[in-house]
Amino acid sequence: MDTFAFIIHPIDPKRDVSRKFPLLGRVLNEKQINFFSTFFPPVYISEITGITSQATGKEIKGWFIACPYTPKRMLELPEQTVYRKIIQTGRLAEKLGAQILGLGAFTSVVGDAGVTIANALDVPVTTGDSYTVMVAVDAIREAANVMDIPLKTATAAVVGATGAIGQVCAELLADDVERLYLIGRRQDKLEELRDRLRLQSRCELIVSTQMDVLKEAQLILTVTSAIQDVVRPEHLQPGSVVCDVARPRDVSAMVAAVRDDILVIDGGMVDVPGPVDFHFNFGFPAGKAYACMAETIALALEGRFEDYTLGKHLTRARVEEIDQIAKKHGFRLSGFRSFEKEVTTQQIEAVRRNAKNARLTRAAHM
Repeated sequence: MDTFAFIIHPIDPKRDVSRKFPLLGRVLNEKQINFFSTFFPPVYISEITGITSQATGKEIKGWFIACPYTPKRMLELPEQTVYRKIIQTGRLAEKLGAQILGLGAFTSVVGDAGVTIANALDVPVTTGDSYTVMVAVDAIREAANVMDIPLKTATAAVVGATGAIGQVCAELLADDVERLYLIGRRQDKLEELRDRLRLQSRCELIVSTQMDVLKEAQLILTVTSAIQDVVRPEHLQPGSVVCDVARPRDVSAMVAAVRDDILVIDGGMVDVPGPVDFHFNFGFPAGKAYACMAETIALALEGRFEDYTLGKHLTRARVEEIDQIAKKHGFRLSGFRSFEKEVTTQQIEAVRRNAKNARLTRAAHM
């Protein structure tokens, strides 16, 4: 039976440590978890069973293994120390017999985005970023649809547009919308991206290093690797959709708390084919996974045991290829989630209603 492994790590220290070690999660505070995580060995989490291809009927199994560092720790410690711990976790995957290894959350963005880690291991490695891009763009398209935002005339924005994921998201969205804001920290990099996209798209492209231009956008895809949230309630227009692909999140929890006229969705949740059991609760409903996990699983189903998505440069060709592979085996975009909870049709209706009222109130005051 073909196999895979996927590295996870604690993002919300207390909550995530409690999922595997309830006692430690209760006893230690966040500061202590951050500190002690430096000395923890890699942790075996669970075996994953039941994944079955819809196309071929092939069944595979996998494992969750954890790198103990929190995002905060990964940024504080010397890069080499972090690499060492992730490579150590990768060795555990090799011992288990995994034929491909996926890097989850922050382990995929540290340093050179998986290249050093892949070079140090015998098992092929992928960050899952290619499928993450496709699922995020599909989620934005689907959300535009349910919010009655016609794509052809829409204004969209990509925050973190010059990053590996942001660039390809921008390339795909530029084909869909009328106007696209490219937002990032470095003006020169943004202009470079704009000039490249101009050669292949008729969409109007505007670059900015300021977040307040988000007021102009109805569809926002945010993919920075910032540690703090960057998208705030005052940045957004009523009725807009924000798809947050970043972990830790880019969208402030304040947005959900004070803006009931905006649809905030987490970057793409995917249905995994077959009666899958992860034997571990990572916060998703049964049978559903993050897109980056799904990329690793889809490659194992396809028998593509090779380094797949690595480094800071993603290509559209690779994004479209993994989309085809995933579709073939039965992976599907699976509804929306927002701040770890399912988004219901009633919630979407409420957002649409509140947005309409907010617009009417605003018009009355003009």
